[in-house]
Parts: sequence; structure tokens; C-alpha cells
Amino acid sequence: MKQPIAHNFHIPIMGVCFTLDSPFKVAQYGISSAISLGDDGLMETMREFYCKKLTIPFVPITNKEEDHRAKRITAYLNVMDFAVKQKFEQLRNSAFEENSELVKYLEMLPEYSELKQRYSEVTKDEESRIEAQNWIREHLIAGSIDVNIMTKLDKPNFNGKEQLPIEFNEGHAAVRGYANSTLHSSIILSAGLNPRLYSYIENFNDFYPDSNGYIKKKITLKVSDYRSAYVQGMFFAKKGLWVSEYRIESGLNCGGHAFATDGHLMGPILKEFKKNREELILSTFKLVNKSLEEKGRQIFLSTPELKITAQGGVGTSEEHNFLIDHYQLDSIGWGTPFLLVPEASSVEEKTMKLLIDAKEEDLYLSEISPIGVPFNSLRANTKDIEKRKNIEAGKPGTKCTRKYLAYNNEYGELMCTASHQYQSRKIKELQDKNLAEPDYKKQYDKIVNKSCICVGLGNSILLANNLKPVEGDGVSICPGPNMAYFSKISTLPEMVSHIYGRTNLITRTDRPNFFIKELGIYINYLQTKFEESELPYSDKEQKFFTSFVENLNYGINYYRVLFSDLEKYFKNVQSDLLFELEQFEKKLNLLETQYIGA
Repeated sequence: MKQPIAHNFHIPIMGVCFTLDSPFKVAQYGISSAISLGDDGLMETMREFYCKKLTIPFVPITNKEEDHRAKRITAYLNVMDFAVKQKFEQLRNSAFEENSELVKYLEMLPEYSELKQRYSEVTKDEESRIEAQNWIREHLIAGSIDVNIMTKLDKPNFNGKEQLPIEFNEGHAAVRGYANSTLHSSIILSAGLNPRLYSYIENFNDFYPDSNGYIKKKITLKVSDYRSAYVQGMFFAKKGLWVSEYRIESGLNCGGHAFATDGHLMGPILKEFKKNREELILSTFKLVNKSLEEKGRQIFLSTPELKITAQGGVGTSEEHNFLIDHYQLDSIGWGTPFLLVPEASSVEEKTMKLLIDAKEEDLYLSEISPIGVPFNSLRANTKDIEKRKNIEAGKPGTKCTRKYLAYNNEYGELMCTASHQYQSRKIKELQDKNLAEPDYKKQYDKIVNKSCICVGLGNSILLANNLKPVEGDGVSICPGPNMAYFSKISTLPEMVSHIYGRTNLITRTDRPNFFIKELGIYINYLQTKFEESELPYSDKEQKFFTSFVENLNYGINYYRVLFSDLEKYFKNVQSDLLFELEQFEKKLNLLETQYIGA
């Protein structure tokens, strides 16, 4: 059974805090967004804030309480659920008059929406008007309060020196916290397959269908290619769990942590999903019902809904509509542009100014993340300034209090590579090597470059709400490259109108097509990899580079045909797209000749 939605876009997870309270801001207008389950301490702080705002009782959950992480997550999500339901009912009962919340909801809808079309009838005769108003109120839809877990961040926890059972691991506790909440929504699993964590999900009834085939808590997989989606989908199906959405994300043309593919580009990936969508549905449906039957659970009486969505670098209504129409997608993720919409996200004033002024060179793929994955960052962010001051004072690193990213075990205990504890040890080791100055500086800079993103990615929501951060007020932020083309604060209706082509918020005329932009980023990424590698290449490196180049060339050839054949979408910019494609092809050929050989 297909669940109705008000909009064909969603706001993806952005950092730890930037969408932490987005549902409170946008869900009543039918817009879905995602909450990070990374920092339960921050969620507890914001739960107290919203309990006071909503005048509802607040009972603290301290970190001394057993299973406090899961309990805090449950409590925060329940407050969000309560608040959204309350705001949605107030909106539903508001008047059909200018500037009312109900009219704001309706005017933001896309033109194809039946709700929007019925709204046009409220100006007719009284009988038709009353009938239309009643129908609209009955069919209003709230946005989904989804949650996001990075599956690889499943660190064990301890009581003193005693390691707690696996169900108290970071990821496991987050799953349990969500499962015990009152939400009817989706859990988004990102960063790849984690069999142990995935298997834990089968312990909770809300992830299984009821007698009507309805799933209270759905599973969404964030994926970068079809093969990964198929493998993970079948893994869940064997456990009687249905994946309701596959969320395709660009490997590099996105915000946050960047999980680069081996040169596989968005266009060819989307093509493969479109081609194999029915195979994916039929294969997993057959297996999931077999598994449900073996478990003695309710089977699906008909094929459940499966959504294919995409996100990463989309910035115009033309790109949005092209993806929806050509690849038959169900929704498009718009993340980075919403950082400039205070009605949707939580960005404090100083960082907002940096975002507004940011150009391409200010948005870069950094190595600051302690988990060792490339991380999109913004130059001159206040957390980096704070980090440099510590380095200049001879005290690189920060005190690690939250320990969410304390994964390094080379010294016999779990440490975060951004911590002062870890960096001081590494620097002492480095000093003992007596290296030449250039080599010493290169390795030293690599050590101290790591940043405390646990705190940095959580401070913005506190500062935006006039709450005092405990561990310094530096802010890290992780916009995608698309940020360079959005340069002013916008209202929520303005951004939604931009998405649907009713207005244009991009003043620059040199913004590249998002497929072309991603291609350029991947070629630059490949060049960096070449420059970092020493000759002669190992067999593994040689295989990697050869495959990467082949995949990029395949993508270029695919785009050449796509841009040439689909005049409906590219007629006015066709020659420009083909020219840019040719230039990148030449650059790739030069890199191949220089680093691999003819």
C-alpha cells in the first residue's frame, strides 16, 4: 500500500545538530526531515529546552542511569512526536485565510498536488467551498520524523573498566531508543552494512508488518550503488524485514562524511536502479515473506511499497524534475541549501555568515574527521579557529568528554584521534624519530589536523537557541559543494518555491549541472589519490586506479548519450554540457597517461 506524501522532496540528515529539531519546524507542513541519533547528551539538552517551550514536564535522564543513551533518545523523539502532532492539529484547525498556517501549508505544495488543486476551489460558491475545505482538512499529511544512524559508529561502552553487553553499544542503543519511541517513521541506516547491528533490528516488533501490511517503523538504506542495495536488501529480507526505501547518495557531491565510490557516477547508478527496480522488489518480496512465514509472523498479502530516492548536489527545479521524471524516483533530498533556511535548520549567526559568503574554494573535502573518512568542511569555521589556537599554544587536540568517536586502540585503550590525550602521544613518538624538518612537519600537521566534530557539529543548535555550550563555542559545519551557489538567507516558502520552480534563489549564472559538478569532483579526487601514491604502484593500487578510470570513462560516455538524446531536459544547455564533458574527458585522459601510462 502506497503511503501518501505531501512533497516529493525531503530534508536529509545534516551533521549532528543542524536538523536535530527540523521536524518541529517543518513536519506540520508535510515536509519530512531526519534527526541524527549520534549525540544523546545533546538530545537531552534540547529535550529540556523543548519541554520548557511546550510547558510539559521534564525529568532528567542522567548518564549514571542504566541504558541512559537509549532512554534519552526515546524521550527526545517522543517530545518531537508530541510537538509535531500538536502543531499539525493546530494547523489543520486554522482558518482558510491569508497568512494562516493552513494556507501557508497549501501554498507551498507542488502544483500537481490534489490538495493544491482542491484549494483552488475554496473561492467558489459556498457549498463547494465548504466541501473543499472539509476534504482538504481530512487529507492533510504531516511530514515524517525520520532518524539516522551511521552504522559503523557502534562503539562498545563500559561501566568503569567492564565492557557492557553488545546491546549497549552506541548503534545498538540508538536502534533501541528509536524502536521504543512513539514515532511512525523510518530509520535511515548509512555508512554501509553492519551485520551485527542489522540483525539486532529483528528483535523489535515495530519493524514488522501488521495484518494490514502496515509497518510502523520502516527501514531506509542509504546506498551508493545497486549491488550494495541488493546485498543489504536481501540481508534484511532473510530476517523478515522489508527495506521500504533505498536512498541513493552521491559519493562526493554531498555534505557530511564523503564515502567515495570507485569512480561510479550518479547517472549510471540511477540508470541501474531504474533498470533493476522490479527485480529488487520481486527478489526481496519473495524472500521476506518466506522468512516471515518461518518466523510465524504476519506475511505481506501484497507487495509492500518500495521507494527509490536520491540526493547529492541537486540545486535547481530542472534537476529536481529531471530526476523524478527520467529515473522514476519518489523523492529528492535537498540538504545543503536548507542550511540557509532558519525556519528549517539550526545554524548560528557566525556560521550562517560564512555560508552566505562561501565560494567554491571555501568548501573542501578535509581529513579532519577522527573516523578517518573524508569530511566536507567550510574554511574559517570557528571550530578550526579554536583548533589552531590550541596548536599555537602548544596544546593540540581537545579534551575528549563525549567519546562518541573514540575508536583508536593503538595504545591499549579507546581514544579519539582528535583528543589531546592521543595527539600528545603521537607527537612524542614523532619527536623520537628525529626526522628532517619537512618530513616532521608533514606528519605533525596530519596528526593535529583531526578535529573534535562531536562538539563542533553539536554547538550550532545550542548557540542558535541562546544556550551556552559546555565545551567551548566552536562550530564545525559540513555543507556540500552546492553551498557555493546559494548566497542568502531564505524563508521556508521561498526555498520550497525554488525547488518547484516558482522562483529562483540562485543569482549566479555559472553554476554547473549537478552531474557535471560531481564528475569534476571525482576527477580532482582521483588526481589527489595519484599524487599521494608513490611509484611503483602495488597490485592493489594499480587495480584501483585502472578501475576508477574505467568507471569515470563509462560515466562520461553515458552522459554524452544522455545529454544528446534528452532534448526535453537539456535542449537549452546541451552544447554547454557536451563541451564541459569533453574538457573533463581530456583532463581524465591526461591523468591516465601521466600516472598510469598509455
